[in-house]
Amino acid sequence: MLIGLTGGIGCGKSTAGRYFAQAGFRVLDVDQIVKDRVLTAPDVVAMAVNRWGGIICLKNGQLDRTRVASIIFHQPVERTWWESVIHPRVGACWRAEVAAEPDVQWVVEVPLLFEAGLEKGFDFVVCVAANGMTQFNRAVARGLSPAQVEQRIASQLPLVTKLQLSQAVLWNEGSPDFLRAQVTHLAAWLRTQAR
Repeated sequence: MLIGLTGGIGCGKSTAGRYFAQAGFRVLDVDQIVKDRVLTAPDVVAMAVNRWGGIICLKNGQLDRTRVASIIFHQPVERTWWESVIHPRVGACWRAEVAAEPDVQWVVEVPLLFEAGLEKGFDFVVCVAANGMTQFNRAVARGLSPAQVEQRIASQLPLVTKLQLSQAVLWNEGSPDFLRAQVTHLAAWLRTQAR
Protein backbone atom coordinates (compact mmCIF):
# COMPACT_ATOMS: atom_id res chain seq x y z
CA MET A 1 0.00 0.00 0.00
CA LEU A 2 1.25 3.44 -0.94
CA ILE A 3 -0.06 6.35 1.12
CA GLY A 4 0.52 9.98 0.19
CA LEU A 5 0.81 12.33 3.17
CA THR A 6 0.40 16.02 2.47
CA GLY A 7 -0.82 19.28 4.02
CA GLY A 8 0.06 22.92 4.35
CA ILE A 9 3.15 24.46 5.88
CA GLY A 10 3.08 24.26 9.68
CA CYS A 11 0.27 21.68 9.75
CA GLY A 12 2.37 18.87 11.21
CA LYS A 13 3.10 16.55 8.27
CA SER A 14 6.46 15.46 9.67
CA THR A 15 4.98 14.78 13.09
CA ALA A 16 2.22 12.70 11.51
CA GLY A 17 4.88 10.90 9.48
CA ARG A 18 6.73 9.96 12.67
CA TYR A 19 3.51 8.58 14.12
CA PHE A 20 2.89 6.53 10.97
CA ALA A 21 6.41 5.13 11.37
CA GLN A 22 5.63 4.22 14.99
CA ALA A 23 2.51 2.46 13.69
CA GLY A 24 4.66 0.26 11.47
CA PHE A 25 4.63 2.08 8.13
CA ARG A 26 7.84 2.87 6.23
CA VAL A 27 7.96 6.64 5.83
CA LEU A 28 9.79 8.62 3.15
CA ASP A 29 10.10 12.40 3.55
CA VAL A 30 10.37 14.01 0.12
CA ASP A 31 11.80 17.23 1.58
CA GLN A 32 14.62 15.22 3.16
CA ILE A 33 15.32 13.48 -0.15
CA VAL A 34 15.52 16.90 -1.81
CA LYS A 35 17.98 18.18 0.80
CA ASP A 36 20.15 15.06 1.03
CA ARG A 37 20.20 13.77 -2.53
CA VAL A 38 18.75 16.16 -5.11
CA LEU A 39 20.20 19.53 -4.07
CA THR A 40 23.63 17.97 -3.62
CA ALA A 41 23.66 16.35 -7.07
CA PRO A 42 26.39 17.94 -9.25
CA ASP A 43 24.07 18.30 -12.26
CA VAL A 44 21.45 20.14 -10.19
CA VAL A 45 24.08 22.48 -8.71
CA ALA A 46 25.44 23.13 -12.21
CA MET A 47 21.97 23.93 -13.57
CA ALA A 48 21.32 26.37 -10.71
CA VAL A 49 24.68 28.10 -11.23
CA ASN A 50 24.08 28.30 -14.97
CA ARG A 51 20.68 29.91 -14.37
CA TRP A 52 21.40 32.17 -11.37
CA GLY A 53 25.17 32.54 -11.23
CA GLY A 54 27.81 31.50 -8.71
CA ILE A 55 26.18 33.63 -6.01
CA ILE A 56 23.70 30.76 -5.55
CA CYS A 57 26.41 28.61 -3.91
CA LEU A 58 27.95 28.63 -0.47
CA LYS A 59 31.72 28.66 -0.03
CA ASN A 60 31.76 24.85 0.09
CA GLY A 61 30.16 24.67 -3.37
CA GLN A 62 26.78 23.49 -2.11
CA LEU A 63 23.60 25.35 -2.99
CA ASP A 64 22.53 28.13 -0.64
CA ARG A 65 19.00 26.92 0.03
CA THR A 66 17.98 30.23 1.61
CA ARG A 67 19.03 32.10 -1.51
CA VAL A 68 17.29 29.59 -3.78
CA ALA A 69 14.09 29.97 -1.72
CA SER A 70 14.32 33.75 -1.96
CA ILE A 71 14.50 33.54 -5.75
CA ILE A 72 11.78 30.98 -6.33
CA PHE A 73 9.26 32.42 -3.89
CA HIS A 74 9.63 35.92 -5.35
CA GLN A 75 9.58 34.92 -9.02
CA PRO A 76 6.91 32.43 -10.16
CA VAL A 77 8.72 31.80 -13.47
CA GLU A 78 11.85 30.76 -11.57
CA ARG A 79 9.83 28.56 -9.22
CA THR A 80 8.24 26.80 -12.20
CA TRP A 81 11.66 26.22 -13.75
CA TRP A 82 13.16 24.99 -10.46
CA GLU A 83 10.28 22.60 -9.87
CA SER A 84 10.82 21.21 -13.40
CA VAL A 85 14.40 20.43 -12.32
CA ILE A 86 13.64 19.10 -8.83
CA HIS A 87 10.34 17.21 -9.10
CA PRO A 88 11.38 14.54 -11.64
CA ARG A 89 14.59 13.80 -9.72
CA VAL A 90 12.98 13.52 -6.31
CA GLY A 91 10.16 11.45 -7.80
CA ALA A 92 12.67 9.03 -9.29
CA CYS A 93 14.38 8.68 -5.88
CA TRP A 94 11.32 7.82 -3.81
CA ARG A 95 9.72 5.68 -6.52
CA ALA A 96 12.90 3.60 -6.73
CA GLU A 97 12.79 2.96 -2.98
CA VAL A 98 9.13 1.97 -3.12
CA ALA A 99 9.68 -0.26 -6.17
CA ALA A 100 12.57 -2.05 -4.43
CA GLU A 101 10.23 -3.18 -1.62
CA PRO A 102 6.72 -3.40 -3.09
CA ASP A 103 5.29 -5.39 -0.16
CA VAL A 104 6.08 -2.68 2.38
CA GLN A 105 3.32 -0.37 3.58
CA TRP A 106 4.70 3.01 2.54
CA VAL A 107 3.84 6.56 3.57
CA VAL A 108 5.42 9.21 1.36
CA GLU A 109 5.33 12.73 2.77
CA VAL A 110 4.90 15.08 -0.19
CA PRO A 111 4.09 18.73 0.66
CA LEU A 112 3.27 19.59 -2.97
CA LEU A 113 1.50 16.33 -3.78
CA PHE A 114 -1.53 17.92 -5.46
CA GLU A 115 0.42 20.84 -6.91
CA ALA A 116 2.68 18.32 -8.69
CA GLY A 117 -0.29 16.22 -9.87
CA LEU A 118 0.89 13.10 -8.02
CA GLU A 119 -2.38 12.07 -6.36
CA LYS A 120 -3.23 9.35 -8.90
CA GLY A 121 0.02 7.55 -8.06
CA PHE A 122 -1.10 6.79 -4.50
CA ASP A 123 -3.57 4.24 -3.14
CA PHE A 124 -4.77 6.73 -0.54
CA VAL A 125 -4.03 10.39 0.26
CA VAL A 126 -4.04 11.82 3.79
CA CYS A 127 -3.94 15.57 4.48
CA VAL A 128 -2.72 17.00 7.79
CA ALA A 129 -4.49 20.27 8.54
CA ALA A 130 -4.66 23.06 11.09
CA ASN A 131 -6.24 26.49 11.15
CA GLY A 132 -4.46 29.33 9.40
CA MET A 133 -3.20 31.09 12.53
CA THR A 134 -1.77 27.85 13.92
CA GLN A 135 -0.01 27.18 10.60
CA PHE A 136 1.43 30.67 10.57
CA ASN A 137 2.63 30.58 14.18
CA ARG A 138 4.24 27.15 13.83
CA ALA A 139 6.09 28.15 10.66
CA VAL A 140 7.38 31.36 12.28
CA ALA A 141 8.46 29.35 15.34
CA ARG A 142 10.56 27.19 12.98
CA GLY A 143 12.54 30.26 11.95
CA LEU A 144 10.74 31.64 8.90
CA SER A 145 9.87 35.32 8.80
CA PRO A 146 6.18 36.28 8.56
CA ALA A 147 6.79 37.37 4.95
CA GLN A 148 8.41 34.02 4.11
CA VAL A 149 5.48 32.13 5.62
CA GLU A 150 3.01 34.19 3.60
CA GLN A 151 5.01 33.54 0.41
CA ARG A 152 5.04 29.80 0.99
CA ILE A 153 1.34 29.63 1.81
CA ALA A 154 0.55 31.70 -1.30
CA SER A 155 2.68 29.38 -3.48
CA GLN A 156 0.65 26.29 -2.50
CA LEU A 157 -2.89 25.22 -3.25
CA PRO A 158 -5.28 26.54 -0.61
CA LEU A 159 -5.45 24.11 2.30
CA VAL A 160 -9.21 23.75 1.87
CA THR A 161 -8.60 22.44 -1.66
CA LYS A 162 -6.12 19.86 -0.35
CA LEU A 163 -8.70 18.77 2.22
CA GLN A 164 -11.34 18.32 -0.48
CA LEU A 165 -8.99 16.27 -2.67
CA SER A 166 -7.80 13.94 0.11
CA GLN A 167 -9.39 10.70 1.25
CA ALA A 168 -8.70 11.39 4.95
CA VAL A 169 -7.88 14.41 7.10
CA LEU A 170 -5.84 14.52 10.30
CA TRP A 171 -6.79 17.64 12.27
CA ASN A 172 -3.72 18.88 14.15
CA GLU A 173 -5.07 21.50 16.54
CA GLY A 174 -4.78 19.57 19.78
CA SER A 175 -1.99 17.93 21.69
CA PRO A 176 0.58 15.61 20.09
CA ASP A 177 -1.33 12.74 21.70
CA PHE A 178 -4.48 13.82 19.86
CA LEU A 179 -2.66 13.67 16.51
CA ARG A 180 -1.01 10.35 17.44
CA ALA A 181 -4.42 8.86 18.30
CA GLN A 182 -5.81 9.91 14.91
CA VAL A 183 -2.82 8.41 13.08
CA THR A 184 -3.05 5.17 15.09
CA HIS A 185 -6.75 4.83 14.27
CA LEU A 186 -6.24 5.63 10.58
CA ALA A 187 -3.23 3.30 10.31
CA ALA A 188 -5.28 0.42 11.72
CA TRP A 189 -8.08 1.12 9.25
CA LEU A 190 -5.66 1.38 6.32
CA ARG A 191 -4.25 -2.04 7.19
CA THR A 192 -7.73 -3.55 6.92
CA GLN A 193 -8.07 -1.99 3.45
CA ALA A 194 -4.74 -3.42 2.31
CA ARG A 195 -5.79 -7.01 2.94
